[in-house]
Amino acid sequence: MENGSWSSTVQVARILRDCLEEGKTVVIDGLGAFRPHGKRGYRFLARTAPTVFVAYVQEDTKTVERLCDALEKQGFDPWFDRRKLLPGQNWPRSIEDAIEATDFAIACFSHHSVTKKGGFQAEIRYALDCARRVPLDDVFLIPVRLDDCRMPSRIRREIQYIDLFPDWDRGFRRIASVITRQLRRRAA
Repeated sequence: MENGSWSSTVQVARILRDCLEEGKTVVIDGLGAFRPHGKRGYRFLARTAPTVFVAYVQEDTKTVERLCDALEKQGFDPWFDRRKLLPGQNWPRSIEDAIEATDFAIACFSHHSVTKKGGFQAEIRYALDCARRVPLDDVFLIPVRLDDCRMPSRIRREIQYIDLFPDWDRGFRRIASVITRQLRRRAA
């Protein structure tokens, strides 16, 4: 191991130890959490909640926060940039990493997102690329309409989508059901 890598590893280990000694929990995204346990001890709790990457545009933030809160209440771990990205992080690379590592990706389409150029469109393209790597019968990308927008033709042709309007609860139950059913299938 090079000196720089070794010193970085030692620094991370020290930070981890210091936080645990202060009684804090240390969460490592995608892996789990180190929690204080007993005197000067700790235990590691592996991540067990399925992760769900959520792609959206800024104009839909309030609706997407509601969706993420509902996902958390169902026992899922939504990856929502406003909650997961840290100051100074390279967000395009972090988002690609999150899409690659997630169990599911939800793409939130709306009148705002279908006409907007930029990050959202890149995230959807990347999620579609990642979806190609999973078995054909597996669900990875779950398109969701937040309003009565026109779905992009590629999504319309290839993937069934779910509406969260006019009945939010019904739409959300369908999302949770798809994820739960797919998890059972993967476990079997």
